Amino acid sequence: MVSKFRVGVIASTHGLRGEVKVFPTTDEPARFLDLEQVILDTGREERTLKIRSVKFFKKFVILGFVGMDRIEDVERLKGAELLIPREDAYPLEEGEYFIPDLIGLKVKTDDGRELGTIVDVIETGANNVYDVCDENGKHILIPAIPDCILDVRIEEGDMTVHLLPGLENL
Repeated sequence: MVSKFRVGVIASTHGLRGEVKVFPTTDEPARFLDLEQVILDTGREERTLKIRSVKFFKKFVILGFVGMDRIEDVERLKGAELLIPREDAYPLEEGEYFIPDLIGLKVKTDDGRELGTIVDVIETGANNVYDVCDENGKHILIPAIPDCILDVRIEEGDMTVHLLPGLENL
């Protein structure tokens, strides 16, 4: 299981007072209001930053960090990811899963056939779709609906599915 989740990526600076414009990668951008701190991942290092201010502008979240009060303090942060520990994530309802936990799950059918591994989760308006790829590089798209998804076992690393007619081209 993943221990940290990405909640945003720093797109640019915002103003001269050390704020950054963040593109949120969470389903709930308002969750930044509940956070006291985030983990800054520059790709070379991780460090914890305390949040001093949160604002919203169009599709972005504007964040200010304690100890970073000038544009010069945040210029080099562009492109860095903002992470939170798993324990700071919103609790899930039954049958809900964090996307990073689904990536890499082995998928088999209810009749025991191995289909492959989840390589992506496509978020659509109606329901998510799991992109499963086999060892030959063949992809099958499986809708995340109760008729198809029978059992998800994150700790065991696998999922059992029922393929509705037309989902698999033989």
